[in-house]
Amino acid sequence: MNPDDLILISVDDHIAEPANMFEAHVPKKYKEHAPKVVTDENGREQWYYGKLPGRNLGLNAVAGKPREHYNIDASRYDEMRPGCYDVHERVRDMNAGGQLAGLNFPNWTGFSGQVLNEGPDPDLNDIMIKAYNDWHIDEWVGAYPDRFIPCGILPLFDIDRAVAEVKRLADKGCHAVTFSENPAMLGMPSIHSGAWDPLFAACSDLNTVLCCHLGSSSRSMGASADAPPSVPMTLSSALTISTLVELVWAEFWDLFPDLKFSLTEGDIGWIPYFMWRSEHVQDRHSGWTKHEFGIDGSPTGVFRNHILCCFINDRIGIKLLDEFNVDNLCWESDYPHSDGTWPQSPEYVAKLMAELPEDIVAKITHQNAMRHYQFNPFAHRPPEKCTAAALRAESPDVDVVTHVGRPADERDAEFWRRIQTGGWKRE
Repeated sequence: MNPDDLILISVDDHIAEPANMFEAHVPKKYKEHAPKVVTDENGREQWYYGKLPGRNLGLNAVAGKPREHYNIDASRYDEMRPGCYDVHERVRDMNAGGQLAGLNFPNWTGFSGQVLNEGPDPDLNDIMIKAYNDWHIDEWVGAYPDRFIPCGILPLFDIDRAVAEVKRLADKGCHAVTFSENPAMLGMPSIHSGAWDPLFAACSDLNTVLCCHLGSSSRSMGASADAPPSVPMTLSSALTISTLVELVWAEFWDLFPDLKFSLTEGDIGWIPYFMWRSEHVQDRHSGWTKHEFGIDGSPTGVFRNHILCCFINDRIGIKLLDEFNVDNLCWESDYPHSDGTWPQSPEYVAKLMAELPEDIVAKITHQNAMRHYQFNPFAHRPPEKCTAAALRAESPDVDVVTHVGRPADERDAEFWRRIQTGGWKRE
């Protein structure tokens, strides 16, 4: 497989949102309440929504840096490459990395928009969430409609408002929205409560995917408070396991036959075991659990019909590919996060999928993303201009090494210790 010939669409990238993002999208009477970036006494730049601090930048903006410069503590915009926050530089970075397009998740708001959902004034929260979405779709995606799959955030604190926003976003051409991997952990109703049924119905009717990103419940899998940092980093996919299993055993699928959820940034190599375990539980325990599968027929049927999943460079998942519905499997880059493969993504993919048939590679690398998210870059540029080689030729001058930032030091280690001893408290 020649990496130059690949067409790559990522279903998981991120934006380190620019500090001026709300200026054109918040009505004048509410501008004083708009989220803003504050510089603290230590020179760190931090988003705030009123008194609520946003998620810091840290490992979320390390593209192009050597690993010795990966920082945990909050950082500054001038300590990252401009492609993290500037859409024009992002496209140049995508070109240099041979990537055609990407679905971009939020960063400072939390991956399911938690911060904007936690404000004390519901009406104000709704205004700011709409402003975020309008910036994302009209400015970020709108600048290069052939390069970005739009993804909105929802007012999850009010299900009726969430339904209205899903419909508004669909009218703007957006068919992906963030949803928590476990809303109960955010103090919201669980997916089993029936409370979310109006939202599920709207997404099913509009073919809008509910995207459950790793970390979107503001929790991590429990490990010893004094465990080495590599322990929770290794366990990062654990909550995605819970999300998959809860979805598989949910009882609403017959009500919403076209509903799709995506599992984002959790990799896939572990999925076949838990699907086997689910089948085993149904075989051994359905006599007393009384769980019945309707039109999907089984746990595996639910997974194959309704759950999208993705991976960056998961060789175990590729070895077990027969256990998956390859029509629901996608590739992700994760730019500019620390797990990402930029700028060598085509080379990683070519090596990882070297033994797969060309039609399967095409599905995983771009066709599935185009179909599920109703995205057609070929309406803007011919396929021969979408390959890794063609894109790299458009921006041959991009320096893929990030020369700003600082070496990791005790400041980062101390911040990590505070995270582990205080839960996911934002600093």
